[in-house]
Order: sequence, then structure tokens, then C-alpha cells
Amino acid sequence: MKFNFSEEVSGALHFDRPVVALESTVIAHGLPYPQNIETAYKLERIVRENGATPATIAVFDGEITVGLNDAQIESLATSKDINKLSTRDLPVVTAMKLNGATTVASTSYLANRAGIKVFATGGIGGVHRGGASDVSADLPMLAETPILVVCSGAKMVLDLPATREWLETHGITVLGWKCDEMPGFYSPTSGLSVDRRAESDREVSAVIKARDALGLRNAVILAVPVPSGNAIVEAEAEEMIRTAMSLAEERSVTGKEITPFLLSQLSELSNGRTLAANIALLENNARVAAEVSLKIEL
Repeated sequence: MKFNFSEEVSGALHFDRPVVALESTVIAHGLPYPQNIETAYKLERIVRENGATPATIAVFDGEITVGLNDAQIESLATSKDINKLSTRDLPVVTAMKLNGATTVASTSYLANRAGIKVFATGGIGGVHRGGASDVSADLPMLAETPILVVCSGAKMVLDLPATREWLETHGITVLGWKCDEMPGFYSPTSGLSVDRRAESDREVSAVIKARDALGLRNAVILAVPVPSGNAIVEAEAEEMIRTAMSLAEERSVTGKEITPFLLSQLSELSNGRTLAANIALLENNARVAAEVSLKIEL
């Protein structure tokens, strides 16, 4: 498998300096323009300001690219010809020389293959509401990929209790970043416990190093609550989600289109508050990931 590394990322990996992987689906499919391109640059800047090297991952002309230039980020943010890539899509886009943005599953896989230990994102996929068998490809990939995923839990449009149970069943450790509950994405609470509260980057690093020493192959999730100034009360968010799901049913929105549709509807229903919360938690997670990556590389 050929990787195209930016000079910045290549140098950081060569000298064992901390690197934080960033997904590209949030740029191409997760946020509207121009917030998507603004956020992409802001996340990279936050990682650098906190002492690590950002490695946004995508596929261009069939080549896996780790660390993007400005033209590539702009293409992701503005082009209508960007495929959404989970792991099942990687053989197709690489063989057919296509362009694509990576999800949590494919970013985790590619980052691990590239030698990157820490990945920052907004929220992971999970078990979909109303269908216990409808499970995001993110979950099985995390069950077999030894990487640290810094996120704000699973996206709130999913079945959070079923997702939490899936993580437990498949041996994926969930640490709470200075919290005792797994965050509910827009909400800092979900009523679901974490496996252990982590008070410092040193504690998180110790867990990662212990996992590796034990030879375990699962990811560790570091669940970081949304910043308090952007949090949305759990009950309010749940009410908006029910409304958005009713609209999706009326319009027969299904499959991989359902999550982007629900997130768009939630932004409208909340007068932009969910979008602001999404961006705030992405930025905060990038900061925490960079800080933790410094300790993991020691």
C-alpha cells in the first residue's frame, strides 16, 4: 500500500515526533461551506499550536494522502466529486484512481498503517436507532485497530445505549476525559458510564502503553465532553432528534445519507446551535489529542 506523506508529516514520523490524524469526511460531507474549510484549517492550527503535527487523511487520484496541502483541503471543501470512504470503499477508490474523504473507520485504519497513534474526530459512528443489526463500520474497525480515538462519544442521532453496549462487548476501552459519563456529542451527559475517568494526559498515555504491552488490538476511546459554553441539554437535543428523524422517515432518507441529513436538520431546528457545538467539540478534541500525543511519544 502506497502512502503519500506531506513533508511535515513524513519528518514528524521519521523523528518520532507526535502526530495527530484528522479525518476528511467532516470537511467534505460533515460541515457546510465555508465552515468546513475554516474548521479544517483551524483544527490543523490547533494541533500545531499544542506541539503536535496534524495529518489530515484523504484519497486523491487513488493515492492515500497523509497530510494535505491547501489545494487538497479546498478541493475537499468545495468539490461535488468527493466519495465518502469507509474501509470497504478503499479498494475501489484506490484501484479506480478516484478521490475520497475518509470516515472514522478508514481514517483509523490508514492512520494505524501509517504509524500514527492518535486520531481526533467529532463523534464516532455506532448502532443506528431502530435497528440493532444496523451498525456503523466504525465500530468493528475500532475493535481491531490499536489507536487512541479522541472524540465526544457517538453522534447523538444514534442509539447511544446500544452503541455503549457494543463497545463494551467488543473490548473497546472508554476513558472519560475528566468526566464520569460518556458524552452525548452535543450534550456533555448521556447517562452512560465510562470504564475509567482520566484526569491527565499522563494517565491516558499510561493506558495506551499498557494496552500495547499486553498485545491488545482494540482502540481506546478518550471521550471528551463538548465545551460547556456550546453544550445543549440532553432532553432538548433528544426532542430535536425525534423531529429530525420524523422528517427523514417522511422523505424516505435511508442508508449512508441518513446521518448527514439528520445533522443538517438539527442545525436548522436549533438555529445553528448544533453546528456551533459540532465545531466547538471538534476544536476541543483536536487540542486534547495534541496534548495527549506528546505524552504517548515520550
